[in-house]
Amino acid sequence: MDDFKYVEYETADAVATITLARPEKANAQNERMLDELHHHFLAAEYDDDVKVIVLRGEGKHFSAGHDLGGGEPDPDAVSLNEPDGSWQLNKIYRWEARKYLGYSWHWRNIPKPTLGAIQGKAIAGALNLIWPLDLLVVADDVEFSDPVVLMAIGGVEYHGHTWELGARRAKDLLFTQRTLGAEEAVQIGVAREAVARDRLWERTHELAAQIAQNNSFGLAQAKRAVNQTLDVQGYYTALQSVFDVHHTGHGNAISVSGYPILMQLDEMKQNLKKQ
Repeated sequence: MDDFKYVEYETADAVATITLARPEKANAQNERMLDELHHHFLAAEYDDDVKVIVLRGEGKHFSAGHDLGGGEPDPDAVSLNEPDGSWQLNKIYRWEARKYLGYSWHWRNIPKPTLGAIQGKAIAGALNLIWPLDLLVVADDVEFSDPVVLMAIGGVEYHGHTWELGARRAKDLLFTQRTLGAEEAVQIGVAREAVARDRLWERTHELAAQIAQNNSFGLAQAKRAVNQTLDVQGYYTALQSVFDVHHTGHGNAISVSGYPILMQLDEMKQNLKKQ
């Protein structure tokens, strides 16, 4: 990939910084953005001069999640529906297994610390980018949410919710579509710290540069020790299982309406604006 449209990349102080750069769309993720993002994560992973990776987003919001609103056509995008306009679950499953669960799982296991600088709204598909990260610094205006029950789906593809939030809080966010703010995120350990919006990027880079002073192998070992403990407890098995549950939602929607989700997007957007 030689031409980057939606994601920027830079390095300094042994820190690679990956920036979602589609602020006019609230960093909504289309297929090209995800491919660019994965490319940059791989670049940072295999650069021996990089010890820590930071992910951040330009503009008011970190990410509005999946780009469900169309926009300019991408000639390289994979067509998920059939020539006659119908949808097949196996094709959707295969694509999401690679671009959503697959990419996110790879990022989670990169043997370098990964930090997120999260501001504004982080909605649904945004969590596919956030849950795989090791540490989060959040702005005081942050709002995490996963409102896709409004679309008759049980949650986004990388379902780290229960592990990150606890069972009852995960159910609460899904059932009520409420948001989780900065104070609560820090209190329950989702975020390391909350800072003023205008200090978010600076503070996150300070923390990343501090961590980067450590031995690379030691950092990789520490990350593997924690991740492997979660995996022994069934973390990946649970993610894969709930990914399959997610696709029963798509299958149900196709059987009812012929389309992979049951709710009109305009209605969902109106519900989000009420929060």
